[in-house]
Amino acid sequence: MIRPIATVAAALLLSGAAFAGETPAPKGAKLYFITPADGDTVTSPVTVRFGLSGMGVAPAGTEKEKTGHHHIIVDAPLPPLDEPIPADDNYRHFGGGQTEAKLELSPGQHTLQLILGDWTHIPHNPPVVSEKITITVK
Repeated sequence: MIRPIATVAAALLLSGAAFAGETPAPKGAKLYFITPADGDTVTSPVTVRFGLSGMGVAPAGTEKEKTGHHHIIVDAPLPPLDEPIPADDNYRHFGGGQTEAKLELSPGQHTLQLILGDWTHIPHNPPVVSEKITITVK
């Protein structure tokens, strides 16, 4: 039986296959900010602590099941979920397995979001991302 293209596309969307890498993430994995909290007013440099449950942290290049490494998205949308996460001022990599960082941010309002990358910097399937938070830098 030949399925209409829309049906095949819908199936891919529901499976997540079109939008995430091939490294599986366990069900219930959660990525979150320990600090700062949504709505906080802070000073630069901003100390950011990453929280992760249901998975472990390993440096980039370490291929190990149920692990990944952190990236912070600053003032930008989620990147394509089937490609390596970009590396620039908006997409900051912590490939050494760090679980906290100090960010130099200009005064004003900023959005932050965490995304976990696999050993090749590609988001897991399903993607492991935090809620987007907004902070104000004095």
